[in-house]
Amino acid sequence: MKKLKDLRKKMGFTCAQMAEKLNMCTAYYWQIENNQRGLYYQTAKKIAAIFNLKPDDLFFDEEEMQ
Repeated sequence: MKKLKDLRKKMGFTCAQMAEKLNMCTAYYWQIENNQRGLYYQTAKKIAAIFNLKPDDLFFDEEEMQ
């Protein structure tokens, strides 16, 4: 999820800080960000809320749908 990783870095957050905000371990968050773990919608909503976005704005990629 390059979009997520890029946005996190742009906002100056580390994986550990994101994990703390989401109340999960750093490894779990890292796996989400690196497509090694699936993403539940509730978790997607929490992540998007940190960036004041809707889940689709962050996780939906129209190019992948074509």
